Parts: sequence; C-alpha cells; structure tokens
Amino acid sequence: MKNSPSIPFFVIMFLIRSITGSVRDGFLQPYSSFKEDGVLNVSISTVSRSKSIIEENVCFANSSCLEGTGYSQVLKQLTKYAYSPVRFNLDIPGVNTKCKVQSLQYQRALDLFEMWALKMYDSNAKIPSGILNGNINQLGDFDLCLSVDEKKLQLKGQYCLASLQIKTPLNGQLSAIHKLVHSHYMLKSNLDDPGHRVPRFSSINWAICVPNLCEPGDVHLAVQKAVDAIFNGTNLDVEVMVDPIMCQTAQSEELSWLTYLVGTLFLAVILLSFIATVYDCYSVEKTKLYVAFSLKKNLSALFSTRRSSDDIEALHGIRFINAFMLVISHKSMASFFVPYVNRTSMSEIMGKPWTVIGRAASLYTDPFVMMSGMLTTHCLLKKLNNKRPVNILQEYVSRLFRIVPTLGALILFCTFILPSVSSGPNWKLVVTHHADICKRYWWRNMLFIHNYFGFKNMCLTHTHHVGLDTQLFLVAIIVVPLVWRWPKRGLASLFVLAGLSTALRYYATYSRKLSNFVHFGTSIEQLFDTADHMYILPIHRATVYILGVLLAFLQCNYQSVNLSKSQIRLGNTLSLLCLGVSFLGPSFMGSIDYVYNPTDAAWYAAFAPIFWCLAFAWIIFTAHTKQTGFIGKILSHKFFLITTRLSYSIYLTQFPIFFYNVGTTRNAEYYDFISKTLNVAEWLWIILCSILLSLLFELPFQNIRDIILKKGERLQK
Repeated sequence: MKNSPSIPFFVIMFLIRSITGSVRDGFLQPYSSFKEDGVLNVSISTVSRSKSIIEENVCFANSSCLEGTGYSQVLKQLTKYAYSPVRFNLDIPGVNTKCKVQSLQYQRALDLFEMWALKMYDSNAKIPSGILNGNINQLGDFDLCLSVDEKKLQLKGQYCLASLQIKTPLNGQLSAIHKLVHSHYMLKSNLDDPGHRVPRFSSINWAICVPNLCEPGDVHLAVQKAVDAIFNGTNLDVEVMVDPIMCQTAQSEELSWLTYLVGTLFLAVILLSFIATVYDCYSVEKTKLYVAFSLKKNLSALFSTRRSSDDIEALHGIRFINAFMLVISHKSMASFFVPYVNRTSMSEIMGKPWTVIGRAASLYTDPFVMMSGMLTTHCLLKKLNNKRPVNILQEYVSRLFRIVPTLGALILFCTFILPSVSSGPNWKLVVTHHADICKRYWWRNMLFIHNYFGFKNMCLTHTHHVGLDTQLFLVAIIVVPLVWRWPKRGLASLFVLAGLSTALRYYATYSRKLSNFVHFGTSIEQLFDTADHMYILPIHRATVYILGVLLAFLQCNYQSVNLSKSQIRLGNTLSLLCLGVSFLGPSFMGSIDYVYNPTDAAWYAAFAPIFWCLAFAWIIFTAHTKQTGFIGKILSHKFFLITTRLSYSIYLTQFPIFFYNVGTTRNAEYYDFISKTLNVAEWLWIILCSILLSLLFELPFQNIRDIILKKGERLQK
C-alpha cells in the first residue's frame, strides 16, 4: 500500500539544512559584515563548494557555534528529509480498517490527479519561509479541506490540527536555532497544559487533511510513527498530540433543544424591548413596569451625563483608564493564539520595557476592587449616618439584580449560541471547549463561587472577578456597620487585616514561585498556579478592598477639609511616585534576558497593588473635596459617566469577541503592535455588543429593581 500525502514535520532540521546548504559566493558575508544587534549572525569559516557541509561552523549571536560530531550526526540523519516531502503512513497497526481503505482510495485518486484528492493534498500545511522568525504554526487551508466531498466513495475531508513539541536540545549545539524558532521562549508551555484560555506557545501546530473515517487516534499514531522515524538517532525529543477536539469535518452538528430554547429567549427579550419602546413612544400615561425594557428610556439613561448629588466624580475617569488598559492586556494574551509570520520579531518587541502596558493585567483590576469597597462603604455610611437600618438581604438582592441578568445572558449566549455561529482551525478549542465547560459548571458562576475551583475548569474564566467581588461585598455589608459602631477598634482591625492579606500574597508568591506579572519566559503552568492560588482568591485581594473601605471613611469624615498648597503638592508628588513605582518598577521583568526571581515576583504581588491604588485614591479624595488639579478635572469629565455604565458589559464581552476572532483565523498574519492591539473593528464590536447587552439586560433589570425595591433603600453598585 502506498503512503498517504506528505506532511513536513522536520521544520527545525530543514532550517539547519537550508542555512548550511545555501552557502554561495556572495550570499553569506563574513561575520564582521553583520550588525551586532541582528537576530542572527552567521559566520562561515571557509566558504567552499567543495568543502563538506558538516565541517562548516554556523554561529548565532549570543550562542555557541554549531559544530562537531553532535551537530553533523543530527544533520546527516535528517538531510534526506530536507528537500523531499515527509510522508506519514496510515497503513500501520492500530489504525482502523475503514481509515486504511479511505487512505488507499485517496492515494490512488491523487496519483490520477483527481480534483478532490488534489484539494485534500493542497489543504495540508507546507514548509513556509521565515521559520527562524517564528513562522512555524501552519494552519493549511481549513475551508478547502472541509469542502472535499467525494460522493461516489462517500469520502469527505477531515481537518486535523496536530501539535508537536520539540524539547530543547541538551547539548546546546542546536539550541540557537531552537530558540529562534520558538520565539525566544516568550511563553513556555507543554502539550498537557490547558490550551483554551492561554495558548500552548511552545508547540508547533501543523494542519493535516485526512479522510473523514480516520479517527484522531489514527492520525496520532501515523504522525508519531513518522516523527519517530525522522528523529531516530538524534538528540531531539519530539512529543506529538492530536486532540480529538482539533479534528473537524464539514458535517454540521445537530442543534440541541436547549440551543433553540435559548435562542427563543433572546428573541423574546428583543421582541419585548421593541414592544416596550413602541409603548413608551406612543403612550400618554406610562406604567414604569411596562417601559422597563424600552430602548428609548434605556438609551437615554445610558448616554445621560447628569450626575447625582453624591456622585464621586473622578471615579469614572479612573474606571475608564483601568478598563482600557485591561482590554489591551487581555487582547495581548489572546493575540498569542494567532500564528504570525514574524512571531520571533513579535517576541523581541514584547521584550522591550514599555510592554509593561500589556503585562500588568492584574494591576488594572485592583482599582476596580478598591472602588467596589469604597462605593459599598460610601452607600452604607450614608444610610448609617441618616439613622436608616441596613437590610442585608435587601442589599444583596439589589446587587443580584445588577449583575445576574447580564452575566446569565452572556453565559447562555457563549454556551448555546456562539459555538454554532462560525468555525475555524481553533474554533473548537477557544469557543466550543469553553461552551462545554459552561454546560457542566455554569451553576458555580451563578452562585458566585467559581473562583474557588481554578481556571482550568472555570466557565468563562474572565468572570472570576464577579465572584471575588461578590464575596468581598457580602463581608463588607456586615463589617462596615461594626466599624461605624466602634471606629477605633474597627479601623485598627482593618489595618491589621490589610497587612495580613499583603503578607499572605508575598508568602504565597515566594513559596509557590508564582508571578502576578507576566514576565518574559513565564509558563502556562505558572500563570494558572498564580490565578488558582492567589489572584482569584478574595483573601489575597482584600488589601485594596480594605483600602477602598478606608477611603470611604476618610471621605465621609473629612469631606470639607481644606488642604494647603504644600500638602497638595506633596500628595501629588507621592501619588506620581506611587504610579511610577507600581507601573514602571516591574518593567525589567519583561526583558528578553530576564530570569525569574521569586523575590521580585513576591515584592510586586505584595506592594504594587497598594501603590497603584494609593495613587488613584489620592485623586479620588482631592476631587471629592474640590481640591483636585488638572488631571483630576480631566478624570472628572462627565463623558466618563457613559463609560462607567458600559464598563461591566465591556468587561464581560471582550473575551468572547477576542476568541471569536482567534477561532476564525485561517492563516498566519503579520504582527504589528499598534494594528493588532488597537484593532478598530474589534474595539467597535466590543462597544456595540456592550451597548446591546446593557440595553437588553442590564438596564431593564435595574429598572425592575427600582420598582421592586424602595428607592433610596437599596445599595447601588
């Protein structure tokens, strides 16, 4: 039986042969003619066509030369594969009979140049240029493969995205090439790491188009056999994985009855909004309940710039800044899923100090935690000072009306609607797999306990903050009245708790070797461990929440305080210093040459959130006492009232949109920081979806809350 079509699995070794085998007069210049800061410096000790290639030395910048018997032995073993296609054979033990039959039919048709077989062959990934620039993830032609449908043979194309991981050579002689191909190890991963939330950056993704009756296990056996044959006798260890979820056919899956039910629910909400809008426009005497879903009413509320009498003005601008930076950080991580033709160049860009902008995602969430504590305490103190009772149940129900409908709508959409909307090479990994997790664990989100179960099996991992904040809220509505009743002992206790939370962050980070900052060379395992054991747990985030509680007490007791000019200048200086220390201080950890140090990570995790939030706390306080400067006035602009109302929906919708684009990506792209990070179309979709989510769910249920609960008796968040 003939072999099936070619699949090039020798990417790294092809590069070795290409570099050393392309020595021609004038093609490679002496070492001195290359710039020292280049990615690759090559020197040829003797350029001679007659000289054996294995005697030449290939040197890389900051790396040892590839020379000696180790290198020549590997090269000799793999040279035969450098210019000819590598084929994997499906006629091997363990492959099911139907797969073998279809593979034989396919090979015969390919020999006869039949169009359907040529399409399958052409759909396979090919060796690209720019491998040393990280262009190793090849998605082939997804749509061409799935379009194959040979009715006579009942044979259809099946697209599989195989993953290979080539471990770093132990002898170091091939490590220079390995490092460039793997983009300087910017993000380290293993094949057994979860790949749905953070990409397996260290693996090579290679597209294969096979007959539809071949199981993923069959493909894995064939690929593994081919890889073993190629790398046998070398010091390169290659792992292979063909995940069943990464094999797809054009056959559409039947929609479940739950999908139809959820679709009907969304249509009913849209219809209800239309009817309420018509009623609002033409009715003379309007009933509040009937206009709760009115688009006219909710659009007016969403884009209103009227302030309440007790509005904390600068809060809205601070919320906007941190929300904007958080979206950039999340987008940076999502972009790592996409194959780039210049991924190594991208990694070198990411190794610059200014990329702290996208590495400090955890830092941008801390002001939200602080502001949540401040607003909760502010509203509670207002009631307590007016001698009104605090109804804990009513406060919690009010909060549920605020967050549950919007969160529930997003979970329903991402679980039952979004997986059927589109397709692509990574669609099932980043969209369908998330939906499958939500089908099993959605109830954790609705009970706001999902942050205690880790990232790996969390429904919509980016919603962990909702659970964390709700748990801190429940503690606050009990603790704040006690602090108000016994202020000295209460405030002292809060300081002690804040100190314990800070110490706990330091200890957990140092002892478990975690990193809240996405340093260069971090691993998926470290990122998940950091989230599971520190970042998403309320006890570790309590410091900045308590800072918000203390800020609210300060505002309440010193609202009419007059600060001197020297006090304001000192406060502004310290605020600016806090911003610089927390934001720019960890920039050295983003360097391409950085080696992880748990002490660096522990200091950052413990104190960066405090300094970052103290800077904004000063701006909030001075703006609230009408003593703010130029920056405070900008942050207090009424435009930011609109972004505040959209912030919750933006927080919820950004990742589904990022993963939609990742899942539908069909080919390698060129990476440019500005165009990829500030993708105008993507930002517009986030804003549009956020507006729709607010108009259809968030604002209507707030209107219903206002009707059910007595106005002024609820706790607004």
